[in-house]
Amino acid sequence: MAQLMDHVALVTGGGKGIGRAVVDRFVSEGARVGVLVRTLEDAASLSQQHGENVLTHIGDVRSWDDNVAAVATTVQRFGKLDTLVPNAGVYDFSRKFADIPGEHLSEQFDELIGVNVKGYLLAARAALDPLRESRGSIIFTLSSSSFYAGGGGVLYVTSKHGLVGTVRALAYELAPEIRVNAVAPGGTRTGLGGLASARSDNMTLNAVEGFEAMVARTVPLGFLSEPEDHAGLYVTLASRELSRFLTATIIQSDGGLEVRGGGRRVKPNSSEHGERQ
Repeated sequence: MAQLMDHVALVTGGGKGIGRAVVDRFVSEGARVGVLVRTLEDAASLSQQHGENVLTHIGDVRSWDDNVAAVATTVQRFGKLDTLVPNAGVYDFSRKFADIPGEHLSEQFDELIGVNVKGYLLAARAALDPLRESRGSIIFTLSSSSFYAGGGGVLYVTSKHGLVGTVRALAYELAPEIRVNAVAPGGTRTGLGGLASARSDNMTLNAVEGFEAMVARTVPLGFLSEPEDHAGLYVTLASRELSRFLTATIIQSDGGLEVRGGGRRVKPNSSEHGERQ
């Protein structure tokens, strides 16, 4: 049975990567979904695939007005809002702190924190009233970098660690009307982009040489995940039937990073994760 029949969600940054996988999975589970995207191309792709089950709004997650408009149009079209998924993000490509010129630090900090943290807070605030009315939920996209260093530079790790506090504070303040949870994916094959202020906005994570091999070596499960590997967890957290007693919960979907470095054995001359034991 579909888990999200008659469910309405709004996903920010839902045009690509994990956000797109969440939109696709929600629709397959019976939901109707509003999506805040940055480009006409992403909006057209979503509409072509999902038709009237999605409503796209083009805007910037750092804009209060764009967040308000995305919430308002979603509620107007579909009648309510059950789940908000703040998901948009940018990456710093693990740039070392000492390599960031001091005169550029403020600008790069403002851009990354603006998207990765402020954008989440703006979306949550814009959606507060309809979520209270539906006794709905918020599901943040965090990261393995919310718990460990080494998966990004100091700016990215700072943003994702900060969101742990955001989840906990909002879960405390918004209970009992709104549940607030999160999924923290580990290394994933996505088109996560960089900072315009660092001239890395034309780079994507999935194009970084050696990224897949590095993740495979690091995680006990031994392979790089795909966006679809995480999407079912958002369904679980959105469903009132499956998770009505969960709030302030962060599901770490990271291939076992907590126990990295031990236990995984590789057969000689094998490189595919399907041959690991």
